[in-house]
Amino acid sequence: MSDRLPAQQHAISAQVAVSQQRSGHVRYAVLAAIFSITVFNFADRSIMSVAGVQITEHFGLSPQQLGVIFSGFSWAYAIGQFPGGWLLDRFGAKRIYGLSIILWSVFTLLQGLVDSIASMGIDAVAAFFLLRFMLGIVESPTFPANSRIVATWFPIAERGFASSLFASAQYFAVVLFTPLMAWMTHAFGWQHLFLWMGLVGIVLGILWFVGYSDPSRNKWLGEAEKQWMREGDALVDLEAERRSHGAGLQWRDVACLFTSRMLWGIYLGQYCITALTSFFITWFPIYLVQSRGMSIVDAGMVAALPAMGGCTGGVLGGLFSDVLIRRGVPSSPARKMPFVIGMALSTTLVLSNYVSGDPAVIALMALAFFGKGFAAVGWGMIADTAPKDIMGLASGIFNGIGNLSGVLTPVVIGYVVALTHSFDDALWFVAAHALLAIVAVVVAGRFHRLSSPSEQLPLYCR
Repeated sequence: MSDRLPAQQHAISAQVAVSQQRSGHVRYAVLAAIFSITVFNFADRSIMSVAGVQITEHFGLSPQQLGVIFSGFSWAYAIGQFPGGWLLDRFGAKRIYGLSIILWSVFTLLQGLVDSIASMGIDAVAAFFLLRFMLGIVESPTFPANSRIVATWFPIAERGFASSLFASAQYFAVVLFTPLMAWMTHAFGWQHLFLWMGLVGIVLGILWFVGYSDPSRNKWLGEAEKQWMREGDALVDLEAERRSHGAGLQWRDVACLFTSRMLWGIYLGQYCITALTSFFITWFPIYLVQSRGMSIVDAGMVAALPAMGGCTGGVLGGLFSDVLIRRGVPSSPARKMPFVIGMALSTTLVLSNYVSGDPAVIALMALAFFGKGFAAVGWGMIADTAPKDIMGLASGIFNGIGNLSGVLTPVVIGYVVALTHSFDDALWFVAAHALLAIVAVVVAGRFHRLSSPSEQLPLYCR
């Protein structure tokens, strides 16, 4: 079986042959929408890293306390993946995604009121932790929803690019929002940052409810484009089947998702790559201020440069993977190759410990985050392999296990910095995750679409 191309590869060949016949690009409008939402999502998540210096000074927080506040989001985000994924399978992406956008914006806004809450005698650390915990809970369906939407709208030969693009939105958020948020924090204070981002997010959630519909209901999607998507392994009818047949959770389905060596390799790879993401969106601006002596405004501007590398790497990694598939390379090596190359490049961030000049540090960080972006094909992996009837649940487990490192990484770095008064060992800790990621994905075996026990097909759990 390993010597034969998967059935989907034959569909890809047919897809390329008729590529000139397709009409319409509605799927790219959908991709632009989820990319924009994900950019704003990561901007909201990273507010604390930009405002953290002012908040630390205002409330007199220690590095350990700030690390605990950072971790509040990730605890809840990891916990919420399982129910968030099930909700997507049960109620669909439109409703759950839209509700998530509005609720995360409300909890972002409330963080701007912590100063008033603390004036009533409530501990500021506890208030921030609780609000960021709730932020993590309500944001938990967002990336599984992105994965579900991409699997629904995109053929496998375009799925790597689409998945990498929404994953790279985290870097674009830094490029676009970090300088703006640093300026707002300096000019108006940290409270205004949370308040304005929360208000804009509520408007964005309303626009999602008004504008989005799945392929079976989208009035702008032509039959030629829909058929072309379907022939290329896009799950065009996924939401229509959910509405027709429902989505009951079977515990044997859950067991399937935890007994596949292939999925565990993908899960562990995501755990490791998320450690790099967590460092970047929490401690990186603070590293620039405390270890490199930059001002908060300068740090906000400089942090955008590695982010540009990450964004560029994300787009190129997905394109590279899809080009390999269109040239006949099986999806397994086509997904693994950019991941391994990118994670190898990410290890270069540890070299920042051995250079003194700020330009050299920024260049190394830019290279490392270019590599992390290039490796960001994990969502493409899960979209290619998860059982289609429980894709939300599979994506939730994938993202939940991945974000356990988002729980641990900020706390570990906080304690390491407090203990050593240096970021040197923290950078070694982050770089080690890149090496482990390579091992995990390589030993995962050949990638292929699983089917759940409920589908009663022969590939489940293998």
